[in-house]
Amino acid sequence: MCLAVPGRVKRILERDDGTRMAVMDFGGVEKDVCLEYLPDLQVDEYAIVHVGFALQRLDEESARKTLGLFEELGLLQEEFGDPWEAAESAGPALEWAAADAVAAAEGAGAASAATASAEADR
Repeated sequence: MCLAVPGRVKRILERDDGTRMAVMDFGGVEKDVCLEYLPDLQVDEYAIVHVGFALQRLDEESARKTLGLFEELGLLQEEFGDPWEAAESAGPALEWAAADAVAAAEGAGAASAATASAEADR
């Protein structure tokens, strides 16, 4: 399922190509979001986000209420998920992919630890 989820702007930045982006918080999960449809959105404001684009400004009360309901229904976990949980349920091939992704993000030293951890879980 693909939801439109309310999020709060934490930081705003501009890419080299001039695209205005934000780091947004979705109930504890942070994601990069494009602000091209809401160019005047500011830090600490809320917006509804769908497929990586902020589409509509939202007041804080509505955003918090909606996030609370989504969390209660398990929709935030469904939408954002846990990559390790997803890897576990998909089997060994995805576990290796998840370990490689973490290793790439954390550097070469973590690669051996993540791979060893994935092998130990088998």
